[in-house]
Amino acid sequence: MPRADSPLLDRSTRAWTLAAGAACLLPLLLQLPGRIALGIALAALSTGALSWRRPVPTPLRLLLALTVIGATLAATGFRVGRETACALLAAMLAIKPSETWRVRDARSLLGFGLFAPFATFLLDQGPVSLLLALAGVSLALTALQRLAELESGELRPLPPWRRLVAVWRLAAIGLPLALAAFWLFPRLAAPLWGVPERALARTGLSDRMSPGDWIDLMADDTVALRADFFGPMPAPEQMYWRGPVLWNFDGRTWTQPQWLRGVPAAPVRSGNTRWDYQIELEPTDRRQLVALDLPVSPPEGVLRSLDYGLYSPRPLSSLTRWRLQSSPPAQFEPQLARTLRWIALDLPPGYNPRTVALARQWRAEVDADPRIPAAEKDAAIVQRALQMVRADFAYTLDTPLLGRHSVDEFLFDVKAGYCEHFSSSFVVLMRAAGIPARVVTGYAGGYRNPIGGYWLVLRSDAHAWAEAWLPTRGWVRVDPTAAVAPERIYDTIEDRAPAFGGLQAMRPVWNASDWLRRGWNDFVLGFDAARQRTLLQPLGVDDLDGSRLAQLFSVAAVLALAIMLWLAARQARERDQLLRAWHRLGQRYARLGLGRAPHEPAGDWARRVLAARPQAADLAALSARFSDWRYADGRGTRNDARARVHQLVRDLRRHRP
Repeated sequence: MPRADSPLLDRSTRAWTLAAGAACLLPLLLQLPGRIALGIALAALSTGALSWRRPVPTPLRLLLALTVIGATLAATGFRVGRETACALLAAMLAIKPSETWRVRDARSLLGFGLFAPFATFLLDQGPVSLLLALAGVSLALTALQRLAELESGELRPLPPWRRLVAVWRLAAIGLPLALAAFWLFPRLAAPLWGVPERALARTGLSDRMSPGDWIDLMADDTVALRADFFGPMPAPEQMYWRGPVLWNFDGRTWTQPQWLRGVPAAPVRSGNTRWDYQIELEPTDRRQLVALDLPVSPPEGVLRSLDYGLYSPRPLSSLTRWRLQSSPPAQFEPQLARTLRWIALDLPPGYNPRTVALARQWRAEVDADPRIPAAEKDAAIVQRALQMVRADFAYTLDTPLLGRHSVDEFLFDVKAGYCEHFSSSFVVLMRAAGIPARVVTGYAGGYRNPIGGYWLVLRSDAHAWAEAWLPTRGWVRVDPTAAVAPERIYDTIEDRAPAFGGLQAMRPVWNASDWLRRGWNDFVLGFDAARQRTLLQPLGVDDLDGSRLAQLFSVAAVLALAIMLWLAARQARERDQLLRAWHRLGQRYARLGLGRAPHEPAGDWARRVLAARPQAADLAALSARFSDWRYADGRGTRNDARARVHQLVRDLRRHRP
């Protein structure tokens, strides 16, 4: 309950306070899931409408708080994580105006609201979030300034822009120290404390796949990664970004055996082509990295599994960069261990009888054909499956929900689907024919931004393909989706380039905005401990260790504090140069015990000084000129007046006791 002695808010101050709170809330709402953000926004509007003319009764406020908290927790599935905490913060801030009628409540609302922009950075650290957060913080500080004036009884009728300028001037004083801390304060290679996990999973690659479950991912046109190539670039049909490899199938879902991550990488003989590149991965909150097929060697600290999946030692909860080299394999594990062969042939019993019968029929026909060499019989079955796909199947995202025998229904009834259906059904068909096979997930294709010259891969570029093990060659990539819809895979054509707001005509705007976002990532988000150590390389300092960084930061902090003190003193000094020179003259005489009292007229002070120091004869003339200028009517032209005041300022500065 508000204190009775806290002043009531006038209507304009309350409106300004609520607007500042809404501005703080906005960047956080934009980062929450759409339905949660919409619900909180509606709660804020409803609360504002109910409490605009009078406070909401306490029982109704309590009911409103419990309802909003319960609805928010239900929307996040009662899962603990960043989204849940941020959504609860936003929800409580949205209903806080229902009791904001006094200065104390308004100050509480603004102090509470300042947490919202900082909570936004737990979900997104992009430039748009930063600009919106700065706007919200600026409005909140101006509202606090207005509340202080209201509480003291001296509310000044200043326009809003004047208050904003005053707040920005105060913020500018602390800017040098903030920049020194950002660039030179020694950074840790690992976080000092753990950031809470997300309550709601991001759309992205997973270590499991159920055909038909990728619809949300296919519709997500946000960036998954950006890539820069140093030297040759792969052709579009070679841009397969390898992610999780799925071996186990239970009749519905493909999963990744976790134990294979600890098995050394399989032997590979690389081809003659090699790509050197750097990828910038957007946060996924998973450990899985992606790389062009196949990564030659993992980056330092990264685990490479048996099937050439790459895994970071920590969850990728922030933007990360990785320098990689890849090469298409000439031979990929030409000798398959018995255990791995058994896993790569395993099928759950009692599922997809028509598919199993077709595969056995193909095997019998190929084995009985004397024209096909024994070493090529498996490859012949692979080609027969691809011919069937080309002839009878279509690519579409509009697919029905498949039943128990999902592969049978897809191959013999529906005959239309997308990459999950094609890759899953192909691998089941191969295994039933006695050919070891597995599903590989990742991304395919990319789009080259003409402004920055780098490649973008979107989350909607997620793709699943197959690998079949063939004698003497080992694992061979087979993409049945590309056989029926190559334009869906090699999506660097103009028609599939990303656009701004879904409008292809706005594509240049999209290119420019992503280029700016990449620059922000490089300049701000990518400035980690490793880059800080090489900060002074252009000046010949190859490595800044912790002690050197501490010394540099100490020097920079002292200089920054000196600049802050100078700026603060500069803002506090008298703006009128004539008054400033007159006050300094008084300070010089004050050292002799003859300073001017605040109430003492200039002429009386001059006569008192002359009585004590007869040698200061010209002080009387200076004080008379000063009094005439300050209090007598000015005469003469504007230029003449300016010249006379400048001369008086010079004479005041030159005079010495």
